[in-house]
Amino acid sequence: FLPSIQVFPSQDPLDRADFNAVEYINTLFPTEQSLANIDEVVNKIRLKIRRLDDNIRTVVRGQTNVGQDGRQALEEAQKAIQQLFGKIKDIKDKAEKSEQMVKEITRDIKQLDHAKRHLTTSITTLNHLHMLAGGVDSLEAMTRRRQYGEVANLLQGVVNVLEHFNKYMGIPQIRQLSERVKAAQNELGQQILADFEEAFPSQGTKRPGGPSNVLRDACLVANVLDPRIKQEIIKKFIKQHLSEYLVLFQENQDVAWLDKIDRRYAWIKRQLVDYEEKYGRMFPQEWCMTERIAVEFCHVTRTELAKIMRTRAKEIEVKLLLFAIQRTTNFEGLLAKRFSGCTLADGTVKKPEVPPPSTNPFLEDETGTETDEIVIEKSDMDKPKKPKVPDNPFHGIVSKCFEPHLYVYIESQDKNLGELIDRFVADFKAQGPPKPNVDEGGAVLPSCADLFVYYKKCMVQCSQLSTGEPMIALTTIFQKYLREYAWKILSGNLPKTTSSSGGLTITSLLKEKEGSEVAKFTLEELCLICSILSTAEYCLATTQQLEEKLKEKVDASLVERINLTGEMDTFSIVISNSIQLLVQDLDAACDPALTAMSKMQWQNVEHVGDQSPYVTSVILHIKQNVPIIRDNLASTRKYFTQFCIKFANSFIPKFINHLFKCKPISMVGAEQLLLDTHSLKMVLLDLPSIGSQVVRKAPASYTKIVVKGMTRAEMILKVVMAPHEPPVVFVDNYIKLLADCSTDTFQKILDMKGLKRSEQSSMLDLFRQRLPAPPSGVENAGSLSLSAPTPEQESSRIRKLEKLIKKRL
Repeated sequence: FLPSIQVFPSQDPLDRADFNAVEYINTLFPTEQSLANIDEVVNKIRLKIRRLDDNIRTVVRGQTNVGQDGRQALEEAQKAIQQLFGKIKDIKDKAEKSEQMVKEITRDIKQLDHAKRHLTTSITTLNHLHMLAGGVDSLEAMTRRRQYGEVANLLQGVVNVLEHFNKYMGIPQIRQLSERVKAAQNELGQQILADFEEAFPSQGTKRPGGPSNVLRDACLVANVLDPRIKQEIIKKFIKQHLSEYLVLFQENQDVAWLDKIDRRYAWIKRQLVDYEEKYGRMFPQEWCMTERIAVEFCHVTRTELAKIMRTRAKEIEVKLLLFAIQRTTNFEGLLAKRFSGCTLADGTVKKPEVPPPSTNPFLEDETGTETDEIVIEKSDMDKPKKPKVPDNPFHGIVSKCFEPHLYVYIESQDKNLGELIDRFVADFKAQGPPKPNVDEGGAVLPSCADLFVYYKKCMVQCSQLSTGEPMIALTTIFQKYLREYAWKILSGNLPKTTSSSGGLTITSLLKEKEGSEVAKFTLEELCLICSILSTAEYCLATTQQLEEKLKEKVDASLVERINLTGEMDTFSIVISNSIQLLVQDLDAACDPALTAMSKMQWQNVEHVGDQSPYVTSVILHIKQNVPIIRDNLASTRKYFTQFCIKFANSFIPKFINHLFKCKPISMVGAEQLLLDTHSLKMVLLDLPSIGSQVVRKAPASYTKIVVKGMTRAEMILKVVMAPHEPPVVFVDNYIKLLADCSTDTFQKILDMKGLKRSEQSSMLDLFRQRLPAPPSGVENAGSLSLSAPTPEQESSRIRKLEKLIKKRL
């Protein structure tokens, strides 16, 4: 059956090459019950066998005459192929004869086509030649008669026709006609220039001639001639038109100085009106003569003003300079409304860019009145800024000459800002710190808003004067007084700590003040610190916006030189110092309570009661300070969170250090300390919302610090409470609970339990033996720690650093 399978695919299992009789029988009789039909299945198979035998017999009989029939069919196919080859050869011969016949027929037609094409070209060329010859004659005659109206149209046609003869310039007659056309063009150019010179003489201020149809047609001819002719006409006309201006506003004239700069612009306005009335129709509209006169006036004015300001530089005052710049920029704005700037080399108008919304005074509409006093409120910080007006193509065309003298303006702003800072300092001393207002939160100092409003006014004003180096100089002034504001107004008014008359120092930060009462900040001082912190935060955000605005205003090539990162870092330092003062104040207030805890006789405690008095004292100080700080930092929640985190990082290690000083401790004493520790832990977890009517969930970062630190304190007490017999169980329990491999910590635990030195020695030896194997690369196994340094280790390092500083001092 293999050949039939290859030719006719079959799905019958009996036709498969890998037929398995057992599997086939199992398929027919899957269960014992199916054997009841075995006779029926056998009969079907026998019937199928008989059919296959009949098919095989029929196929074998049919193959007896196949060989003879195949030979006969092959002979017939060969005869048919021979006949086909004969017919193909006949068709090929006939096709070759037909192709030869077509070539003979079309040979004459191709010759006629070439003749027709050449004849057409010849006729067209002769017509062009006739037109060129006649046009040249007419052009020369009209040029002599100054018929410029007809010449303008004719000349353009002659030039167009002459282009068809570029490939025939080798023919003498054609070359001669081309030279006559060039000569006619040169003659026309010189003749038109002479006509304009006669109508508008360059000598003298009077104009004897005036607009005429001849000159108007001459301008049309100039459009066809060499562009230099057109430029020469424009140049001479504008020069003659502005000659009176140069005389009236000479350097030695009184009207030439800056205080009378309005007269210059009034003069050109009158001249442009006069030109439109007299000569507006003489020049073609595409020449933009009115704009060209205005642009040339601007170039001349810029040069003359620069010259006179160099000569009289000592007479330039700020008010006079700003007056002249304002009038000049107004005139440039008027030009932008009247003209498109198409005659300027860089007169392309940029598309307006819409900057992203920003906060603080710099988001306000810059087209408003800069001199108005603007009060910055929180609600104004969400207002989107209006899109900028497209750039003025005439901006700086005259006002550029004032840029070298803008140092006068910069020096004036330096002086004004210095006086403003001094006034802020005097006002703060006169008015005193802001009054406590826990209902509305910490207030931003009003001087901060005044400073940035003045900055905005200066920035807008300077950007209208120049976007180059003066903006960089102004930025330097801004940086100077931002730093002065940070140190004189903010840092300079932070309350001083009693540990150092110089304010916040390294010594005051490291000093622990144990056993001494430290004067707490008053309510007014706490509110002042919070107000300074809020002001510094506002200054930080607004300084960032100021930097972005300055980069928008300044030239693209100078953007990299605008950098207020140092000033933002200064305000960040003020914020950090303010938070540290608040932490230091609350931390110092809790010190006496912790000292009292360490001096209690914990081995004499007989029963566990309520929380100890020192815990009540700590909670009292927290409830006094934290609500005030939270309410005054309501507008800057992230910094209140930082305060909470820093206090927790400071208080918890200190609490653990004092816990180690409580020795020896009885079992009941350890239970009382564990109860106190749990009370402090719950108070610390509730610290961010303590005393508040609105209960908020503490930040996860803060909760993690408190839980980790206070859980360590609880584990220490649980280890102390555990019996030290047997020693192996005690040591393993210590390593499991504290995960601290430091022998110093273990030594402190033994001291708290009140063990004798001999017992401690054996315990320490056992502890060193039970320590887990150190990781590779660690040599000093005696001072191992499983992870980061513990809080008590960190505190010990701080004490060592403090002792080192004291020795050096």
